[in-house]
Amino acid sequence: MERPELPLPQLHAFAVLAEELHFGRAAARLGIAQPPLSQQIRRLEDKVGHPLFRRDPGGVTLTPVGRELLPAAQRALTGLADALAAARAVGSGEAGRLRIGFSASLALTVLPGLLNTFRRRHPAVRLDMREMTSAPQLTALRERTIDVGLLREPPADRPDLCFRTVLTEPFVAVLPAGHPLAARRAVRIEQLAEEPFVLLPREDGPQLYDRITGLCADAGFTPTIAQHAVEWQTVCALVGAGLGVSLAPASIRRIRLRGVAFRRTEPGAAPTRVAVAWRTDDPDPLVRHLLAAATETLPPGP
Repeated sequence: MERPELPLPQLHAFAVLAEELHFGRAAARLGIAQPPLSQQIRRLEDKVGHPLFRRDPGGVTLTPVGRELLPAAQRALTGLADALAAARAVGSGEAGRLRIGFSASLALTVLPGLLNTFRRRHPAVRLDMREMTSAPQLTALRERTIDVGLLREPPADRPDLCFRTVLTEPFVAVLPAGHPLAARRAVRIEQLAEEPFVLLPREDGPQLYDRITGLCADAGFTPTIAQHAVEWQTVCALVGAGLGVSLAPASIRRIRLRGVAFRRTEPGAAPTRVAVAWRTDDPDPLVRHLLAAATETLPPGP
């Protein structure tokens, strides 16, 4: 049997009249005259097929049919009010879900403070954190499977994306603790020319990979890549195991691994950049809120 539609204005009129049990008071509460209220109730009764109220000279009382309908009507109205409030909260950026891609090494630097600030300001927003290297973040932004990325060395040729630098840091040499250069306070990059290197795969972060190999080229050599590792922690572990050396952003020093030494590099190279990335055409207010939290939490980049 086909279910009749119950328009929400009629349910609202019914629920108010059921609470007041008086047409005059119910009409005043609804801000309408009594005749339109009576018409709303009659239309609803026509749809139900039975009277909802018994009309008496002193007011009205609910019929058994009305008593049966009232809880469902109240639930429907409450559900709609809750849904409207939730929709408004999402529209204003006070609720909803924000999908954030981040490079693993940034969990050691910018991520904790940024997320703490954001969650303090917007506690009702659900954060969906996705660990991924820089190149997959760019793909995920393009495919709209994340909303914001936190990555190293943003590309310069992506008009579909915006980038805001939130951190700059120098490069350090990553050495086995027993390496002769580990006894020095600083290492000249050309001193690593004969060493095998452990680096992230270029496809996971081409800009950062090219920055590191570019530093080597500026020092007069092309590095010999002995091993690749997807995460900086694995890079450091392989260096500690004696499989090679590396050049890395300075925050990698926070990875405490026995057998690994980090040394300042000379000459001082241009720093590596960490940036927030988002789609140029994304109107989501949650993205703007995250950028505001980044501006508050993190020192401005150049």
